[in-house]
Amino acid sequence: MDLILEAFEPAFMQRALLGSLIAVIATSLVGTWVVLRGLAFLGDALAHGVVPGIALAVLLGFNPVIGAFVAALVMSAMVSVAANRTLVREDTAIGLLFVGMLSLGIVIVSRAQSFTTEVTALLFGDVLGVTAGDIRGQAVATLIVVVATVLLYRPFLALTFNRAKAQTLGMHPRFAQAALLAMLALSIVASFQAIGTLLVFGLLVGPPATASLLVHRVPAIMGVSMVLGSFAVVVGLLVSFHYGTAGGATIAGLSVLQFFIVLAVREAAEAVRRTRQAPIAA
Repeated sequence: MDLILEAFEPAFMQRALLGSLIAVIATSLVGTWVVLRGLAFLGDALAHGVVPGIALAVLLGFNPVIGAFVAALVMSAMVSVAANRTLVREDTAIGLLFVGMLSLGIVIVSRAQSFTTEVTALLFGDVLGVTAGDIRGQAVATLIVVVATVLLYRPFLALTFNRAKAQTLGMHPRFAQAALLAMLALSIVASFQAIGTLLVFGLLVGPPATASLLVHRVPAIMGVSMVLGSFAVVVGLLVSFHYGTAGGATIAGLSVLQFFIVLAVREAAEAVRRTRQAPIAA
């Protein structure tokens, strides 16, 4: 208990904890739809696609959050246009834009005299540098994600399990897809300050994927994902504080590790169950 109290006594650790927990709410809600719809590649590409917006914002001296959000929206729109207006498959369009946006970000950064500390922090996270202003921005973005999730729950659900039926029911699957992409962009923007754009994918997919191994109803997956993500945040910050590891990377790594631990335990339990049932069947 003393180790926990000692770690979260400093004000910067309290801000890091609060900012990361807010990020967990947004990524758990959006990440659930990402996992259920098999959009992990899109989530990864979008997390990398904000790099040019961040780099340009830093170099020109305006708010990186604005640059990241604009870049994410541009990439989301380009994916939709390429998939809907051409014969190119959606995964191909995502792959092309993934490479293109990341390359553009590197080119922009290369124009600077040095790879600045600020850009590095935005790419890889600076959870211990989260400010009160960052938390307020995260809270607003997360509130928008929560409201959109509640209002668009049925269209998202129909789009996830039966796109054709969603169309016949008048739920406008194309609008729902665009709204989901916008929410995905917003959740990434709300999280990159804490764990970085290159690591946000772990928090976006890890807890929801782990939750899907434990429960099956969508609201339950969202709830369990928040619990798992919060656990990864608390443990990750404790490890970072006491052992000097990178906070964002530790949190993201633990969120992924949870999946494989739960999977291993579930497979072991299934093997034991089959072993016990074999003599009965014989």
